[in-house]
Amino acid sequence: MTTADALLVVLWLGLTLYTLLGGADFGAGVWDLVSGGARRGAARRDLIEHSIGPVWEANHVWLILVVTLFWTAFPPAFASFASTLYIPLTLAALGIIGRGAAFAFRKASDTLGERRLYGATFAASSVLTPFFLGTAVGGVASRRVPSGVAAGDIWTSWLNPTSIYCGVLAVGVCAYLAAVYLIADARRAGKRVLVAEFRRRALVTGVAVGAVALAGVAVVAVDAPALYGGLRGQGLPVAAVSIVAGVGSLVLIAAGRYRLVRVTAAVAVAAMLWAWAAAQYPLLLPPDLTVREAAGDPTVLSTVLGALAVGAALLLPSLLWLFTIFQRTPGAHRAPPRS
Repeated sequence: MTTADALLVVLWLGLTLYTLLGGADFGAGVWDLVSGGARRGAARRDLIEHSIGPVWEANHVWLILVVTLFWTAFPPAFASFASTLYIPLTLAALGIIGRGAAFAFRKASDTLGERRLYGATFAASSVLTPFFLGTAVGGVASRRVPSGVAAGDIWTSWLNPTSIYCGVLAVGVCAYLAAVYLIADARRAGKRVLVAEFRRRALVTGVAVGAVALAGVAVVAVDAPALYGGLRGQGLPVAAVSIVAGVGSLVLIAAGRYRLVRVTAAVAVAAMLWAWAAAQYPLLLPPDLTVREAAGDPTVLSTVLGALAVGAALLLPSLLWLFTIFQRTPGAHRAPPRS
């Protein structure tokens, strides 16, 4: 394995962690959107705020890692990616900013009108942000982001069947992960009614996401035949892991095995990302920019890899400790103030 390959693995690990952790935060916002009115949805929103409150900012560390590493280690690919897909990337960035601000302001608001305004912003951004990120992924996967600064069309690169499919799938995956995680959080807090609610939502969403994923195979086969061929070839074993883990997750949810399902659901989603990576490797930007050709100066790559090792030694134990403390603390779920 070359240094460039090692950095690509780290980049993909960061993308996977952002999908599993940050994606679940976005999904919590989706459930916030459909929780009902101020009184009827108070218990659900209280659980959601308690679940994501201590860690939601920490999860964006992985997005920062992915962007910085992509830019530093593979500058030609990053320039092509950012210059062609700057519209969905800008919309996603605005969504992240608006979502974070609204989440903070809603908790500090005194009136019902303000809480509704900030709540709507938080929820809408939680839907739109993963959608736009998914469309960017679809643009790369369908070979609409060629090598070269602004070489691709700034509209059709992300407004196409594969991109729309990936955007819808991204929103569904986020909602599914959030429902799975919220089951355990509700159970730990002793909220049996919410456990039952999010169990139903996880089952329904899991079935829906599975159906969308399978239906999307036809879209990819027609709109992105090269990706389809890769998924049927070297990406097939990893895709099979995703399917098995996804079906197993639904069985575990139905059986009430809520601890184990958090693992299998994460494996199902992570395997989807790695199946895509396997399907197009060694291309970084299809159809012709390989990992080796996109890699930066060898000295820079070696320095970045060393810096990552040092950073990981500091960051990973800190994040692990944060999540461990949070999972061990049941906390009191307080209803938001009413006017």
